[in-house]
Amino acid sequence: MIDIRLIRENPDKVKENIKKKFQDEKFVLVDEVKKLDEEYRGLRTKADELRAQRNTISKEIGALMSQGKKDEAEKIKEEVKKIGEEIEKMEQEEPRYEEEIRKRMLVIPNIIDDSVPIGKDDSENVEIEQFGQKRTFDFEIPYHVDIMESFDGIDLDSARKTSGNGFYYLTGDIARLHSAILAYARDFMVNKGFTYCVPPFMIRSEVVTGVMSFKEMENMMYKIEGEDLYLIGTSEHSMIGRFIDTINEESKLPMTLTSYSPCFRKEVGAHGIEERGVYRIHQFEKQEMIVICKPEESMDWYNKMWSYSVELFLSLNIPVRTLECCSGDLADLKVKSCDVEAWSPRQEKYFEVCSCSNLGDAQARRLKIRVKGENGNYLPHTLNNTVVAPPRMLIAFLENNYNADGSVDIPEVLQPYLGGQKKIVRK
Repeated sequence: MIDIRLIRENPDKVKENIKKKFQDEKFVLVDEVKKLDEEYRGLRTKADELRAQRNTISKEIGALMSQGKKDEAEKIKEEVKKIGEEIEKMEQEEPRYEEEIRKRMLVIPNIIDDSVPIGKDDSENVEIEQFGQKRTFDFEIPYHVDIMESFDGIDLDSARKTSGNGFYYLTGDIARLHSAILAYARDFMVNKGFTYCVPPFMIRSEVVTGVMSFKEMENMMYKIEGEDLYLIGTSEHSMIGRFIDTINEESKLPMTLTSYSPCFRKEVGAHGIEERGVYRIHQFEKQEMIVICKPEESMDWYNKMWSYSVELFLSLNIPVRTLECCSGDLADLKVKSCDVEAWSPRQEKYFEVCSCSNLGDAQARRLKIRVKGENGNYLPHTLNNTVVAPPRMLIAFLENNYNADGSVDIPEVLQPYLGGQKKIVRK
């Protein structure tokens, strides 16, 4: 959510940003907010004037009573009563204005960074850089589910019976590998100075609307029936929500946190859920990184965060590239975002495994997260990025470490998390 002062002072800038995001239908919201805000501030000004008038007149009542002028005092009391009734009506109008303004402000997109490429959708995202040496294979690499099944490591059929499409059972070495990668990712981030957290896996609606756009919410979140609770789609939601309506000491910035959670997503949209595979699913586990920092430091942290993902994937023998998200592909709260994509030697193309985002002060403004600085309180910037999200990243891991005999090499950094095991072999 942007600062309403921007709409008051420079509505054309807000409209130009909307145009860059190809959301011209939202132009009218800027005009509506500007008009409602003017009416709201006028209402409050009038109410303040009436309060001052009431206070002045009220002081006369005591003086008149002491002079024995009871009839005159009663007339003034009646006047004060009428003023009070008018003030009460105005006070009842204020919440309505606040709600109407907020409802529109929540769907006006955040101001994107000048460096963001302009494009309509993800087909116009821009490759930034490739990292790592792509391994050459002189044999065919099987589909990732076939690799997992060769180790008796996955059961999709049983999961469909218990839960439906988009769920899975992982077993044996594949399940151990899944957990080992999460543990390695946790320690990798702790060694970068991040504090490890395990957050709540459900959050209230006020947190949901504070951390994400309505479109994301509708396409992602599962609601708990009969309760004001949603299953989280990523631990970023509850981690940022942890600071709702708080004033934090500036000396504690930056707050750098890495959190583990299961994630639950409806995955509504064009891509849909896979019948056979674990790329797009309803349930997965994830290690996330979150930073809350001073506004002037957020772009430095943005670059550090995606670079940490690149470093981690390279340590697992997985080549990656970074892809700059264009304006039309950015969610409304984001200032700037890039994807880290892993190389799939089977498909000979990259696919998304991490997403790094700078949200500016949008989440902080929605959730009333403030920092106590030398010159008063201010809104910090919030950022998030995926560390790893198995089982999707297992696809890249298995393909890039696959051998002709069907075994899979375990990179040296991961071996301590698998009891020293150097490879997994077929049953």
